[in-house]
Amino acid sequence: MEENSTSHNIDKIDRKILKCLQTDGRMSNAEIAEKVNVSPATCHRRTQRLFEDGIISSVTAQVRPDAVDLSVLVLVGAVLERSTPESFAEFEAAIPQFPFILECQCVAGDFDYFLKVRVKDISDFNTLHRAQLLTLPGVRQLRSFFVLKEVIENAPLHF
Repeated sequence: MEENSTSHNIDKIDRKILKCLQTDGRMSNAEIAEKVNVSPATCHRRTQRLFEDGIISSVTAQVRPDAVDLSVLVLVGAVLERSTPESFAEFEAAIPQFPFILECQCVAGDFDYFLKVRVKDISDFNTLHRAQLLTLPGVRQLRSFFVLKEVIENAPLHF
């Protein structure tokens, strides 16, 4: 999948299709076609191309965290012992084994990584922190930030 968005040929109609799908991933092809003012066949062909070109990576359901007893959101800043390609690669390779980690970003600044973690409660986080997060390879320091209020979450891209 090509990550450089400047190499993709996305026109005004493609952008409208993308905006429709970001707003409602369950929208039917016919509904999208009507909204973007193209035929259903053209809309389907364009949408398929957006998937094939990797511009749309997936369509998923957004589950309310409180509905599945995961209402506590924690952002964890991680500092590694060493700043080497090997230590970064080792840390990144370990992340997928922890299903409670929703996101992991390598960042510049005081931390090397930020992790987005969903848990049931503070006690649950404490257990995960001691038993699992502290075992991540090469970690020198973890700092946890409990989210008090989620103001914007999973906002659509504006382009």
